[in-house]
Amino acid sequence: MRVIGLTGGAGSGKSTAARLFAELGAGIIDTDDIAHALSRPPSAALDDVREVFGADFITADGTMDRARMRELVFADPAARARLEGIFHPRILASAKEQLKALEGLHDYTLLVVPLLFETGNFLPLVETTLAVDCPADQQRARLAARGLTEQVIDQLLAAQLSREERLARADAVIDNGSTLEALTCQVRQFHTIFGVD
Repeated sequence: MRVIGLTGGAGSGKSTAARLFAELGAGIIDTDDIAHALSRPPSAALDDVREVFGADFITADGTMDRARMRELVFADPAARARLEGIFHPRILASAKEQLKALEGLHDYTLLVVPLLFETGNFLPLVETTLAVDCPADQQRARLAARGLTEQVIDQLLAAQLSREERLARADAVIDNGSTLEALTCQVRQFHTIFGVD
């Protein structure tokens, strides 16, 4: 089974592209989904968050306070490194388990990793990298539509590779700056390519 690393900047449309690939029969492993699952109890990662950062970062329902944590890690690189130390090894282990479980079920699987190039942890698992891209103003508008403030958008984008560097490092690019129909057409083309052994 081929494993394709799907990445892209925040708001580029990775989730939409992944959904379209899934509709065509691709396996999908989304590391954001894994991270969200680890942020809900019961979770050893949450126990570590409480121990390292304090109970203030756990909400009343026992989940991690993602907004508060985001504010901290954007302001404090050391805190970000501690948080990544808690989550990244667990996300990687879970992704490997899921890849093993999908073996033989699909011609190829997309491993969706927002920070694929930034962390480097997942690159050994993939044979090809595919970046979803859109113009910067469109990206910012999509993030604002999710309710993020300009400050948070600036911080979020600053924590990622520049668009130029991401595109330079990717093996292939999907342009998501146009319509859903145009995106769907590109996904179908890559589906044909990836499905060929």
